[in-house]
Amino acid sequence: MTRDICSASPSAAGPEAGGDRPQSQTPSTGRLIGLDLARGLAIFGMFAAHVGPEPSEGGPLGWVMEVARGRPAALFAVLAGFSLIILTGRPHPRTGRAGWQAVIRVLIRSAVLVVVGYALTSLGTDVDVILACYGLLFFLALPLYRLRAATLALVAAAASLVMPAVVYLLRAAVEAGSWADAVIAWDPLAEVTASDGLLELFITGAYPVLTWLPFILAGMAVAKLDLKRSGVPAKLALFGGALVVIGYGGSWLALHLVPGAQAAVNAATDTTSAASAWWSDAVGEEPAPGVSAWLLVAAPHSQTTWSILGNTGVALVVVAVCLFAMDRSAPLRGLVAPVVAVGSMSLTAYVGHIVAVKVLNVGDLPDSALLPTLLGFIAAAMLLALAWRRVFRRGPLESLLHAITLPTRPTA
Repeated sequence: MTRDICSASPSAAGPEAGGDRPQSQTPSTGRLIGLDLARGLAIFGMFAAHVGPEPSEGGPLGWVMEVARGRPAALFAVLAGFSLIILTGRPHPRTGRAGWQAVIRVLIRSAVLVVVGYALTSLGTDVDVILACYGLLFFLALPLYRLRAATLALVAAAASLVMPAVVYLLRAAVEAGSWADAVIAWDPLAEVTASDGLLELFITGAYPVLTWLPFILAGMAVAKLDLKRSGVPAKLALFGGALVVIGYGGSWLALHLVPGAQAAVNAATDTTSAASAWWSDAVGEEPAPGVSAWLLVAAPHSQTTWSILGNTGVALVVVAVCLFAMDRSAPLRGLVAPVVAVGSMSLTAYVGHIVAVKVLNVGDLPDSALLPTLLGFIAAAMLLALAWRRVFRRGPLESLLHAITLPTRPTA
């Protein structure tokens, strides 16, 4: 049965997502189950990146672990665009009092995600927590929620072209001067969080907001489409596939055709992995400043235009396939119900897995224990999510987030 996203209850996509009804019920006008399936897959991808075997193990398992690097986080950011549009009204943005209430709800969610993100970072795990980035993305993208799909797509394209160069130049400036220390000393967020504060969030961190903004804008553009219309998911998959080819293929061509590009990347990263830098994270994330050849790579954490295009394409293909599969196959919906359950309470699953990484001291486990640990994380998440959803409408943290924003919801 086709489900109308227009009438879906607000749910924050990405790790902040929350379910609105038990999965055992079939919503007549409920949320698109395919989005929860995509979130669940993204959660498992993050599990793989954080507790799974290293890609260097090689073989099929190593390839799967490599694919899980960076791309699930990009998928969450794209899904966050869906969330923002659902929260602010679709197909027609809310206006008047309802519009202001929707804006306040988004701002509250944004603040909560930033706080939770820094709380998780304070645990001191090896995980680069992305929630603070997501929270700031909601804040920055909110003023654009009234734009049409085509306009949002153009803004996303422009941001993917411009922001990587901006971040590259700013990172080089940070390395070259002492002004960054003055900015950090002035920044109250840096003092409260014992981090580099806004400088880290926008420029120097693992997830610079400037280069992650195109993902949420792309998701907002897609959320404006009539996803019930026949052929739209297929067109979305084709468009996503084209972005994959342009992003990763463009990087491959550039690295092979630009004289000295691979040698420069190898020298900057002290590796010999530039040959796979068009898709693999093996090349690393932060090159030496001033190495312009870095802008040619498409490694999933490289913060380049090529990586943004490729990762967005992967996310759109996954979303399209999930939407199509959940709309067309009732038996498949039953088969993937555990994954959907995890996706419906993905904030809880995301936070829970980082706490588990800390409690279980996963970073000190031997390599031979990593695959069993990953499978255990996935199995536990599915079993707990299924059990919880049989009783409650939302996950634990999703319920808390709902309660916090309850005063801003319309009373009539």
